[in-house]
Amino acid sequence: MRPRWEQGTGVRVTRNVRDDGTFPGATRGQLLVRRGSIGTVVDIGTFLMDQVIYSVHFLDHGRVVGCREEELMDLDEYWCETRFEVREYVRNSRPLAIGGEVRVPAGSRGEVMNVLRDAPGGVAYHVHFGCYAGHPLIVRETALESASALQEETHHV
Repeated sequence: MRPRWEQGTGVRVTRNVRDDGTFPGATRGQLLVRRGSIGTVVDIGTFLMDQVIYSVHFLDHGRVVGCREEELMDLDEYWCETRFEVREYVRNSRPLAIGGEVRVPAGSRGEVMNVLRDAPGGVAYHVHFGCYAGHPLIVRETALESASALQEETHHV
């Protein structure tokens, strides 16, 4: 298990980092660092002897946060801001069909499993919809809406 980055290396965090209950002065679930933020590796450690953990100083946020290797990327790697991230709930704004057969009706709730920033035609996501269990679909960002935003709209009507 060799670290990918060394101390002093600049990195970008690829997903929102929230308090897991271990960050001093924060409440569990509180946003600590927004995806896309840039920081510097200040220390390297391990967790359960099988995961490299990087202490990253995010100067703009004024905090040092522990990040797993899969949450970070090199500064020179391609980065594209996205509307959604892994584990976020979304709804499709139009029916999704495979071979002309609708498999996921419009308005179905799904969970983002992976972000495809360099997909042909723009940002896309692997999304798992409960109504089409076991078959994650690749869905373009333009065909998705936030599940929480839709819920708020229906409560105000």
